[in-house]
Amino acid sequence: MTTTRITRLGLGAAVASLALLAGCAGAPAAAPAAQERAAASVDLPATVPANLATATACDDGNESTMSYEPAAGGPTVDAIRARGALHVGVSADTLLMGSRNPLSGQIEGFDIDMLNAVSTAIFGRPTPLQIRVITSAQRLEVLEKHEVDLVARTFTVNCERWETIAFSAEYLTAGQKVLVTRDSDAQSIEDLEGLGDQRVCAPEGTTTLERLQETYPGVEAVAAPTHTGCLVLFQQGKVEAITGDDTILAGFVAQDPYAKVVGDAFSAEPYGIGVAADQVDLVQFVNGVLDQAKADGSWAASYERWLGALGPAPVPPVSVYGRVDGP
Repeated sequence: MTTTRITRLGLGAAVASLALLAGCAGAPAAAPAAQERAAASVDLPATVPANLATATACDDGNESTMSYEPAAGGPTVDAIRARGALHVGVSADTLLMGSRNPLSGQIEGFDIDMLNAVSTAIFGRPTPLQIRVITSAQRLEVLEKHEVDLVARTFTVNCERWETIAFSAEYLTAGQKVLVTRDSDAQSIEDLEGLGDQRVCAPEGTTTLERLQETYPGVEAVAAPTHTGCLVLFQQGKVEAITGDDTILAGFVAQDPYAKVVGDAFSAEPYGIGVAADQVDLVQFVNGVLDQAKADGSWAASYERWLGALGPAPVPPVSVYGRVDGP
């Protein structure tokens, strides 16, 4: 992986303690060499070229994953540390990403692993998250009102959302696909349009629903409050298909043996951790933690644990930095 050396993270023992992620999220601990990495000089995925360092993210109207360059944190991080807990908004019904384990009662998944990494870095030890279960439609609201510190809920980064909140660097790339019954002849969403009278479900407040309504008028878009709500409608025969990110649909297939995912991805969904717009120091701290996880193997270990059904762990998304203007 191409890397750029950043020598001003200053995360100290907090970032080094990211290896403790295993104790909090169940992922394997980082290799000893990663634990001994000097926090003042960390090899990270490549940033934007120098000539783009002062570019304004989203100034061209396109989706952008440009975030704030990693740093040691500041007053927001200090306040969270003094409080003694990281408050987060997550899903409890998105299997593999954020869902409640029926045996342990704990919410777990890839998104939760990333949040546990941040919490461990702040407190220097695995510290339980203070979790608030939210719907997709509530993600912006809870950040705008400062009701949680972070949101990790299959949260696609786009320019419209950057207008009211901030995002970390991209930590996972998903793509929108379609789930149908195992005996369906449809191999794509275009096939569903051709069949006529096909109802396709997507959760409220998502880019998935917006794209379905705007781009595929040949199907009937049906909104549900949550991803699980779509699955219930599907299993009741009230919709013929569900569209959503491949990460989410993989969880549905794990729950319903009579379902299958078809077709190629027809969008790119870059996931970021959401942060309040006025807490840039927290964004910078989170970016340092995510880059450490990408570099030391804990990101790949978490991917293999939760999303291995999608194939071997890919190269982590490159972190793109250079945002200077604020959301």
